[in-house]
Amino acid sequence: MTASHSDSLVVLFGATAGAYGAKLGSDERELILLVWQVVDLHSKKVGTLHKSLVKADNLEISDQCREVSGLAPEGLSKAEPLDRVLQQFSQLVASDLKLLGRSSYTLCTDGQLLIRQVLHPEASKKNFLLSDCFYSFYDLRKEFHTCYPNSAPVKDQTIKSMAEYIGLETDETEEDFGVWQVKTMVAIIFSMLSETCNCRFTDPETVKYKYETGPCSKSEAVDSETVIRARGLPWQSSDQDIARFFKGLNIAKGGVALCLNAQGRRNGEALVRFVNPEQRDLALERHKHHMGSRYIEVYKATGEEFLKIAGGTSNEVAQFLSKENQVIIRMRGLPFTATLEDVLGFLGPECPVTGGKEGLLFVKYPDGRPTGDAFVLFSCEEYAQNALKKHKEILGKRYIELFRSTAAEVQQVLNRYLSTPLIPTLPTPIIPVIPPPYTIAAGSIRDCVRLRGLPYTAGIDDILEFMGDATADIKPHGVHMVLNQQGRPSGDAFIQMKSSDRAFLVAQKCHKKMMKDRYVEVFQCSGEEMNFVLMGGTLNRSGLSPPPCKLPCLSPPAYAAFQTAAAVIPAEAALYQPQALLSTTRTPQASAAAPPTVTYYPAQAAQLYMNYTAYYPSPPVSPTTVGYIAAPPAAVAAAASATHTPMLPQPGALVRMQGLPYNTGMKEILSFFQGYQLHTDSILVLYNFSGQPSGEALVTFPSLDLAKKAVAEKNGRLLGSRYIELYLV
Repeated sequence: MTASHSDSLVVLFGATAGAYGAKLGSDERELILLVWQVVDLHSKKVGTLHKSLVKADNLEISDQCREVSGLAPEGLSKAEPLDRVLQQFSQLVASDLKLLGRSSYTLCTDGQLLIRQVLHPEASKKNFLLSDCFYSFYDLRKEFHTCYPNSAPVKDQTIKSMAEYIGLETDETEEDFGVWQVKTMVAIIFSMLSETCNCRFTDPETVKYKYETGPCSKSEAVDSETVIRARGLPWQSSDQDIARFFKGLNIAKGGVALCLNAQGRRNGEALVRFVNPEQRDLALERHKHHMGSRYIEVYKATGEEFLKIAGGTSNEVAQFLSKENQVIIRMRGLPFTATLEDVLGFLGPECPVTGGKEGLLFVKYPDGRPTGDAFVLFSCEEYAQNALKKHKEILGKRYIELFRSTAAEVQQVLNRYLSTPLIPTLPTPIIPVIPPPYTIAAGSIRDCVRLRGLPYTAGIDDILEFMGDATADIKPHGVHMVLNQQGRPSGDAFIQMKSSDRAFLVAQKCHKKMMKDRYVEVFQCSGEEMNFVLMGGTLNRSGLSPPPCKLPCLSPPAYAAFQTAAAVIPAEAALYQPQALLSTTRTPQASAAAPPTVTYYPAQAAQLYMNYTAYYPSPPVSPTTVGYIAAPPAAVAAAASATHTPMLPQPGALVRMQGLPYNTGMKEILSFFQGYQLHTDSILVLYNFSGQPSGEALVTFPSLDLAKKAVAEKNGRLLGSRYIELYLV
């Protein structure tokens, strides 16, 4: 029996088959030795000193352990396993207490490592429970420093240094390993109990029995010295699994935040917040410890990173998570028409939801459209397990995925969908401007050059230096650096020259010339070819290869997303009048007089020779989100009326596909709509902000009747293994 104000201490010492001293437990080696003795704090009597070997699963002993302890595998093979040794420990301690006339006790160890880094992790891995006495203990080093404030810092203390500080004369060689340590610790305790010190053991260290879930506010102060990042986690890991990995260390309430990738799926990382820096430092010692068969990397992180993942501001989420110590399950792939009643019916009476409808939280886009995700609260593990058995069962025409989740994941998912507009907000005001004089020619005159193989660190200045005297023949705003899907330099650039002759001379003079440590290829090309490559096609000396899909190019940090009547740019950039990226729409019938695409330019990028262009497979926008463009309606209307053309020309009718497998391409969609007179130009696969498929696509049909027929006949049909939902836009 233990108590916060115990009348006895059990002085406990242990050793593993591996590291010793300050690195005890850092190598995951098993316990092989326990030595203990009961101390009566009132009568200052002691019980019998006990020493017990422990049989490890792996009998191999490190050289350091052999040298320090003198133990050998032969002796350990005849010992009892840890669970039985701990049973004997409890029985012998109870017997000694009875002889001393005492009833309660608290463990006392040399530092934190034996309890936190050895006993708790090993018991967790071997799936047996430690008795209550191992959840409360005194750290002799801390107690000694409290009693003797002028002694060495706690982290530098050892049994030998403490003994020397108070003048105890001891000889390690006279006693067996472990026995000397316990006898010396008992002598130190008696010295601390003397009248001159009058030390009282009243404030023990505690180990949390279980991890407590709970919400975290973005306004909460989080000490960066208490946060770590765990990497390499199995994707199905829950917060409880992570808490079990750090068993013995005290994680703050709601302190496990699983990280999600751009698609909202777990990426194998988590941020963990501990109650104090000391616990965080012990967690760092578990770097490359194992969770199952996988080793987990542990690094320092910051409070800012933790709040970014786990912090929330939504009152709806706070209310949902206000019911503490609930098991959270995430549901994914719900039909967009699913109601609270549908979800409760799907779960059934065998897994009742806490609070009924109040225990369900649907995740929605900012405009209120459902995302297909929901979170559910259950009051106990049994109900949650029953729910998880329904993983991949059918609701409506879709199979539903169910996973364990956390409060931090709820915050993270809601933050992602609610706090970010579907397309970036554009600068205002936006005004129509006169078409600039310097445009990318769409003809076949070969007055451009392409640079390929540029160093990724190359900038505009490097290109101008590379071209030497030929820079005088570059058209104003004529340098176009191509970025990849991640917004980084792709190694390509296009340059508009004043004439085809100048372009030919540059290509001859600069081809395979060195820039920094790389040689750069230079090809002469036309404006038409340049546009073709900016759309995603390829150009080399063998000719042109078409782009994977004909889509508008993007100009970071804003997008050319919609066709309209006139080019518009922010007012502050209008003075520079930079040219449009693409001066014509890309249709077979396009002519020089065709209306330009809408292009937005940030003022800081609208400078001479600094027009950056990026090709993406698909813009992360859809026509239904046009309301998010920060343009005054009057200004946009004025731009439209200036040329007397419709604002968004939409031939035929548009159908939205949702629930697509992420590897779906044009070929699969055309096959899905076989017989509906579609071609590749009719299909727009939508991508998210990271350039990954979003599972949605827009399909243009020749007529409204045909679009309605497709929705009626194809809605709910399978594409691959997924049910596809269709909507008229």
